[in-house]
Amino acid sequence: MRVICYSTKSVEKNLLIKANKEQHDITLISNALNIKTTSYAEDKDAVVVFTSDDVTAPVINKLSAFGIKYILTRSVGTDHIDMKTAQELGIEVANIPAYSPQAIAEQAVALALALSRHLILANQQCHHYNFSLDHLVGFNFYKKTVGLIGLGHIGTATASIFNGLGCKVLGYDILQKNIAHIEFVDLDKLYRESDIISLHTPLTPETRHLISEASLLKMKNGVMIINTARGDLIKTTDALSALKSGKIGYLGLDVYEYEKGLFFEDHEADEVRDALFSELMHFPNVLISPHLAFLTKEALAEIATQTINILDHWEKS
Repeated sequence: MRVICYSTKSVEKNLLIKANKEQHDITLISNALNIKTTSYAEDKDAVVVFTSDDVTAPVINKLSAFGIKYILTRSVGTDHIDMKTAQELGIEVANIPAYSPQAIAEQAVALALALSRHLILANQQCHHYNFSLDHLVGFNFYKKTVGLIGLGHIGTATASIFNGLGCKVLGYDILQKNIAHIEFVDLDKLYRESDIISLHTPLTPETRHLISEASLLKMKNGVMIINTARGDLIKTTDALSALKSGKIGYLGLDVYEYEKGLFFEDHEADEVRDALFSELMHFPNVLISPHLAFLTKEALAEIATQTINILDHWEKS
C-alpha cells in the first residue's frame, strides 16, 4: 500500500519504520496536512494523520480527487476529521482505539500531584536558593473525592491510580458500567461532591464546553480540574473567570481549547501570542503541558504497531 504519513515527529519515525518491516511504501513527512499539502498525497492509497492536522471537508475532497481511499489517525479521537464527508466520498476512516491508556492516566495524576504540592513553584524557588516554605502548603489526596468523567480505557486506568492513593472515586459515563471501586453517579452529584475532577471523555457536540459557568457553579469552591482529553471540553473564558473568583483552585491541562496551530511547534520567537493562553499561564495554580500525555516510549511503540496493523488489514481487504 502507498501511504503518506503527515505531521510525523522525529520520535516516531524509527518506530514506524521498524513496525512497517518494509511492507508498505510509506512516506514520512513532518509537514502538517492542510489544503496546500494535500498534493503530497497524489498517487497514494492512504494518508496517516495526527490530531493537529486539518482533515476538514475541503481537505478530504482534495484527497479524494487524488485517489485517497483511506484515512488513519494516530489518535483515539476522530473529532478533527469530517466523518460525514469521508463517508460520502467512500473514504474509510480508522483510529487507534486504545494504546497504553496508562500513559495518559499517569499524566493526569502527575498534573494533579504537581499542582497539589506546588512542585513547579518549589523547584523555581530552589533554583534561586529560596528555600522558604511560604506559599507551598499542599494537601493529601488520601480520602479526597475524585470525579472521573468518561470511563473508557483511560478513565478506568486513572481510577486505579487514584484508588491506590486512597481516594474515593466517583464516575460518570454515558454507558453504565460495573467497575470495582468506582461509584457511578450522575454529573450533578459528581460536580457537587468531587474535590478533584478529571476529564476522560471524547469530544462530541454534547460534551463540548462540558466545563462552563453552568457546571462550575455546581462544584466545590477551590475544586481541582484536570483535562488530558480534548481542549474543547472546557470553555476557557469561563475557566479563567473561575480561577479569578477562586471557584477553580487548581487547573491542570494537557490540552487547550485553541491549541490547533499552537501546540506541537516552537513559538518562542513569535511576536504575537495567544492572549487567552498567556493569561492562563500567569496563574501559579495553573499547570499546562503541550498535549504530551501520549508521549511515552510504550505508547509511541504501540501507536506505530497498530498503525501498521490497520494498513495491513486495509491492504488485505
